[in-house]
Amino acid sequence: MQLKSDAQLLREYAEHGTEAAFTEIVTRHTNLVYSAALRQVDSPDIAAELAQCVFIDLAQGARSLSRRLAENASLAGWLCRSARNVSLNLRRDEFRRHSRERLAMEDLNPLSETAPDWERLRAVLDAAMSELDECDYDALVMRFFRNQDLRSVGRALGVSDDTAQKRVSRALDKLRDHLNRRGITTTAAALSIVLSAHAVQAAPVGLAVSISTAAALARAAVNTSTAIAFTKNIAMTTLQKALLATTLAAAVGTGIYEARRASHLQEQTIALRLQEDALAAQLQQERDAASNQLAAARQQSGRSKSDLSELLKLRAEVGKLRGDARELARLKAGAASPADDPTASELSSWLSRVKKLKDRVDQSPVQRIPEFQFLTDQDWLDAVRQTKQLETDADFAQALSALRSSARSEFASAVKDALASYAQANNGQLPADLSQLQPYFASGVDDSVLQGYQFAQPGTVTSKPPDSLVDQDGNFYATRMQVTLNGISISTEGEDSLHQAIQAFMAANNGASLTDPSQLLPYVQTPAEKEALQKVIQFTTAAR
Repeated sequence: MQLKSDAQLLREYAEHGTEAAFTEIVTRHTNLVYSAALRQVDSPDIAAELAQCVFIDLAQGARSLSRRLAENASLAGWLCRSARNVSLNLRRDEFRRHSRERLAMEDLNPLSETAPDWERLRAVLDAAMSELDECDYDALVMRFFRNQDLRSVGRALGVSDDTAQKRVSRALDKLRDHLNRRGITTTAAALSIVLSAHAVQAAPVGLAVSISTAAALARAAVNTSTAIAFTKNIAMTTLQKALLATTLAAAVGTGIYEARRASHLQEQTIALRLQEDALAAQLQQERDAASNQLAAARQQSGRSKSDLSELLKLRAEVGKLRGDARELARLKAGAASPADDPTASELSSWLSRVKKLKDRVDQSPVQRIPEFQFLTDQDWLDAVRQTKQLETDADFAQALSALRSSARSEFASAVKDALASYAQANNGQLPADLSQLQPYFASGVDDSVLQGYQFAQPGTVTSKPPDSLVDQDGNFYATRMQVTLNGISISTEGEDSLHQAIQAFMAANNGASLTDPSQLLPYVQTPAEKEALQKVIQFTTAAR
């Protein structure tokens, strides 16, 4: 049974008050929100309090937010952004000392450019990610912070697996550029490894249950005079929150439950609100007294040996992280045997396969297409990841097919951006010729690439039919691409059932390449081959 999406759960909670649905959202994302807050405030207790604030805001704004979400949308990106905003407000108003300590950590000596120091990266990660588009932000959070596979990312974003892969890759490159401007230089592969390893940390035990309870009470009290007092009390200590949860659960929880079962009894509703007002006044007095005691205790604990011991532990942890980063850089550079570390061994294997694939392309230029100039290091790495090994011709054929698909997708994205730039510079007018579009590419594009494309109509770029419909192994293929301001459409047609007919054609014509699928008509034998050929003819006719 497929799990419900975040958007579906939030809609159930907003429209029907289903507490189980909201509890499921909290359980899914507690670690994510807690980690996002922890990266900002350096305090587990404060991070837990901030996580409560985020989920309470979600509960109170559930109705308006649920109306804007797509059916399969994820809340991961929204929660991370909300955690950062709440954290920034708290740091600016109440935690200046923590800000000074964070700035001091940024002055430490930079580590290897290949593997960024997590302590330095953590301090600027969320600020750099905030500069990304919302779509890119959500894609990175789901892929590296939630560790979801590309199928899940694509389903949440409403795109295919391949498109989700390209979107994650481009978003990772953009994040790397933002980090570079902040003094942190690294590669996309190393950044993806560090994010996957450190971005999400386990929240304290019981935090999800505490958040669910607090959010439920906040939603129930949103229309009463106690809503403002409840929101102000969010920044309480852990002990105070436990007291608040216990007291409200005993005095208010039963009343709310009975009120829902017998909402038509107006007398019970009025009595419940009077009890809430009295309880809020009592809790306010207790909070003021506890706050004074807490302030005095914090001043005394600042000079205690426990603080010194904690500081030494933190310094030791920083030293360990530095050592791990140096070791990762040393392993990647080949200073140690890949067998010494499973992670380094796997990374070394990927890099070795990338080199073999590049050598194969250099040795067989026929495998190269002009769009290869748009490939990134991440595209090469993704191509070899799709094969467990790179030994047989079939392995290379699969990797090269992935490369060609990636190159065309990258070029399609460049065309879409150029169309948008042209329209913006020409009052919404659309180009009708590639020569008009050439100056608007972010980087130069060779004429050899543009020769394979044409304008079907103003503002619509389509790929031309290939000169040969058969690759060097005798397999039929054809790809049609269409790019507009509204999106990219890439369709591929290949029929394994025509392989024997293609081989027969090539044998009868001294290995000549197939240029028109109708040339196969004398060589198809079975009904399945005839049906497949008709599909191919229709496909290539539409491409022309």
